Amino acid sequence: MTRRHTTFRSVFRRAALPAFALAVMAFFGTYAVVGSNGALAYGDYQRMLKRQEQHLAQLKRQQAAIANRVQLLDPKKVDPDMADEQARKQLNVINPNEVVLPLK
Repeated sequence: MTRRHTTFRSVFRRAALPAFALAVMAFFGTYAVVGSNGALAYGDYQRMLKRQEQHLAQLKRQQAAIANRVQLLDPKKVDPDMADEQARKQLNVINPNEVVLPLK
């Protein structure tokens, strides 16, 4: 009976290191597929990228509009309509639903 117990112990010792290595490889393999940066997360990253690109395009449009207003308020060559709009806004004599039509 001691021999059988010794045989089981020796088999267990010989199999422990390969079993541990196999468990570690299985863990990392599973993480590579279903982890937060794994293969299954690729679709989520693509959707987030598309959403962020749309947001970036919106911000660029806003930046262009602001740059245009800054250009119109350049002290060297102020646009008369823009100056009138800003003065009326600051003096609080503009109506929110008012429409200004240039006569040019």
